[in-house]
Amino acid sequence: MTAIARIEFAPLIPLPLLAALAVLALILVGVLLWRRGAGAGWRLLAFAAGLLALANPSLVEEQRRPLKDVAVVVVDRSLSQSIGERATRTDAALERLRRQLGDDDGIELRIARTGAPGSGDGVLADGTRLFETLQRTLADVPRQRLAGVIALTDGQIHDVPGDPAKAELEAPFHVLLTGERDERDRRLKVHAAPSFGIVGEELAMTLSVEDQGGSGGNGFVTVRQDDGPPRPYPVVIGRPLEVPFKLEHAGPTVIEIETPAGPEELTLRNNRAVLVVNGVRERLRVLLVSGEPHAGERTWRNILKSDPSVDLVHFTILRPPQKQDGTPIRELSLISFPTRELFQTKLHEFDLVIFDRYRRRGVLPDTYLRNVVRYVQDGGAVLTAAGPAFATPLSLDRTPLGEVLPSHPTGTVQMTGYRPMLTGRGNRHPVTAELPGLPDEGETPTWGRWFRLIEVERVRGDTLMHGHGANPLLILDRVGEGRVAQLLSDHAWLWARGYEGGGPQAELLRRIAHWLMKEPDLEEDDLRARVDGARIEITRRSLEAGGGPVRITQPSGKTVRIELEADARGRETATISVDEPGLYRLNDGRRRAVAAVGEINPLEYADMRTSAEPLAPLVKYTGGGTFWLTEAMPDLRRVRPGRDANGRGWLGLRTAGDYVVTGVSQYPLLPGVVVLLSFLGITLLAWYREGR
Repeated sequence: MTAIARIEFAPLIPLPLLAALAVLALILVGVLLWRRGAGAGWRLLAFAAGLLALANPSLVEEQRRPLKDVAVVVVDRSLSQSIGERATRTDAALERLRRQLGDDDGIELRIARTGAPGSGDGVLADGTRLFETLQRTLADVPRQRLAGVIALTDGQIHDVPGDPAKAELEAPFHVLLTGERDERDRRLKVHAAPSFGIVGEELAMTLSVEDQGGSGGNGFVTVRQDDGPPRPYPVVIGRPLEVPFKLEHAGPTVIEIETPAGPEELTLRNNRAVLVVNGVRERLRVLLVSGEPHAGERTWRNILKSDPSVDLVHFTILRPPQKQDGTPIRELSLISFPTRELFQTKLHEFDLVIFDRYRRRGVLPDTYLRNVVRYVQDGGAVLTAAGPAFATPLSLDRTPLGEVLPSHPTGTVQMTGYRPMLTGRGNRHPVTAELPGLPDEGETPTWGRWFRLIEVERVRGDTLMHGHGANPLLILDRVGEGRVAQLLSDHAWLWARGYEGGGPQAELLRRIAHWLMKEPDLEEDDLRARVDGARIEITRRSLEAGGGPVRITQPSGKTVRIELEADARGRETATISVDEPGLYRLNDGRRRAVAAVGEINPLEYADMRTSAEPLAPLVKYTGGGTFWLTEAMPDLRRVRPGRDANGRGWLGLRTAGDYVVTGVSQYPLLPGVVVLLSFLGITLLAWYREGR
């Protein structure tokens, strides 16, 4: 606590009036002097005493309590700080600063960390955001109390203000560099890459390999798509390379690019890059063939036409070719059924072929139906919605298409009311496990009844729904590279009409169609990972319970195991938090998945060499200094404002001298009686002098 005294004036009249009186007094005294009047000096003293009394001077004594100056140490904990001995040097320097500044009673030490978990910006941020962290730390600190800022970093800061004045630092900014001089490194850089693309179309990405501080030469990169086999490409160091690729499925595709280590490497982390490209289908083409007009025919058409991603081609066979009944040509269909064009020339252009209550009527020869078999085996999809004709000699089962159908009719058609029920596998399959209005396991659904079911035998594939007597109702199967589905009833339209409350008919048929067209979200045996910020959400689908733990390989190579929590619908889930950008590989022994976390080209990996250049303008503007910890740890000194804040082997922290006033005492210097007696005495002396 210190006491400071000073003289203050508190005029009894407005200051302009006091100034006017002072001018008037000077004029009067000036006139007396010009006339050589006696007593001019005494009158000047009288006027001065009066004006001084009106100015009301007083002695003010303040009791001041000094405030500590604030010194901030910003510690860079970003990924580049884990290279070599940088983290060790950082810890040693921080401990020494903590000890030295802690011993100074006039310093309040604040330590802030950037790029570390829990720091507020995290390691998954867009580069190292040191100044965001510094501004948060100084939010409640008056700038006049700031003694200085010391940054422990490798110099690669990505939010340095372009104009040093915008940093709003009125104290020296010092940098202690943790790396070594003249470091070299090789890195992979992605210049351009699509974020989405059409499935099956050729895309391209542009990348290059750069030797930072090196001499160039030749090298190669390997490209791995969805954890598949790597493909090598030669590359000239420093020159862009265009790499073509194709998306093989809808949804996200993870592409990993890697280049081997260079002659001198700081780290291999920036020798890899990860792209996530979303695949979209260019309008799914569906061919719907209705064997005859019936009540449920428009149900299929309405569902498929309502989907904007589906391009539907629909034909209804009104009469067989051999039927000759004299009907006028103008009353027949406007066009004939283009069987050759659809089932031979353009069959492979369709993503799905639906036979709705189709029967053998000589419209499609066996040659065309054999084309459909090959179409399925090569990766196509077929759905048959069976009607009564499926149990007769006119059944599709008695055509070449019967080779790929998952069941065969017994010849019996049940005409009994029943409610479609899920089987054990149906409760776990994504096509049926989450249908709207689905009751809890063991309960009877409130869906409306159906009244027709085709009995079948020799069933293969997965039966998801059954009808009366546990007879299969919905069967899904994989054949070769393709998929086949059978719906053994033509009464789904009853749900659409709301009979007995209806049911999820539209959602069921939509899911069947999209599963056949290989929609990734409807895969029944699948492991996938979805990235949400700094978290990975893991989901596993399986028709069998007890999939075991999932092994996760982190970008650093560390492996962890995690148990998934299962529900009754075939879904197992888990969520993990991550603190490192890069590629995470998941493997449960049978299924594999990959997840790309962070930016495609993280700024943190752009240049991992230690450099003083990014912070040099700010250091110069604030009068700070740059020091390499590999050479020596600088000493600390306290300096006055305006003095040099750095020198050979030392850095300075400004002594601000800020304080808080805890008390004020005020004493008048001219009491009223004293002023009055003085004024009267001087005036009498002036009159006496003039009288002589």
